[in-house]
Amino acid sequence: MAAVRGAALAREKLAQAKSDAARRGQLPRTEPRRRPGGQRRDSGDPQLFGRAIRDLLADRGWEQTAAIGGVFGRWREIVGPGLAEHTRPESFADGEVIVTADSTAWATQVRLLASTLVKRLNEELGDGTVKQVKVRGPVGGSARPEGGLRVRGSRGPRDTYR
Repeated sequence: MAAVRGAALAREKLAQAKSDAARRGQLPRTEPRRRPGGQRRDSGDPQLFGRAIRDLLADRGWEQTAAIGGVFGRWREIVGPGLAEHTRPESFADGEVIVTADSTAWATQVRLLASTLVKRLNEELGDGTVKQVKVRGPVGGSARPEGGLRVRGSRGPRDTYR
């Protein structure tokens, strides 16, 4: 019963809004909308979702940002599970990708693979997008614990010690 009243009320309000708009001279469009390039859109036909998203990204200039976000989201797939387990992309700016490794050994490994990584990323993003890969080691304070007690001759905790 309440749904019937609600639908009737909605129809009534819609009719009222249309008549108010007509009185103000704001009638609904009778011709199809034009795209910024002057192209006509097919009279209200729905667009494919992917095409609509691509058009939106192109109109706003977000294509490269979206592509980089996609690469960061698929990092494991792009660099492989072994490397992805110990690294993560941090940022991209001016052709430089910053990658953080979880140990100094992996940071060194990524530095040795940097040129291969640049090629692989450019395959995904387009030639010349990535110019350099900068690698950071683990973030943290000193590897030495605070305090005066030390065991002589031990290796002690290091960033790769577990």
